[in-house]
Amino acid sequence: MKQTKHAASVELRGALKLHGARHYLGGLSVPTMHRLIHRGLLKPNRVLRHLLFPVEELDRFLRAGQLIDKPNKDGSGK
Repeated sequence: MKQTKHAASVELRGALKLHGARHYLGGLSVPTMHRLIHRGLLKPNRVLRHLLFPVEELDRFLRAGQLIDKPNKDGSGK
C-alpha cells in the first residue's frame, strides 16, 4: 500500500518528528511550530538530532487550547 503525505496517513506512534507533529496539529507551518517551542507552549524531546514530539504532549497542547477563556458577548472572559 502506497503512503501519501497527508495528515490522515501519519501513523500514530509514541512520538512524531516535526513534519508529522505539524500535520497532527492541523497543518501548522514550521515557523509557527518553532514559535510555539520558543514560547514554551510545546515541549519536544531534544535528546536526539531531530525534535521529537510525544503524542501525549501534542494532545496536551490541543486540550490546553480548549481551556482558554473565550470572551462573551459583553467582552468579559468568563
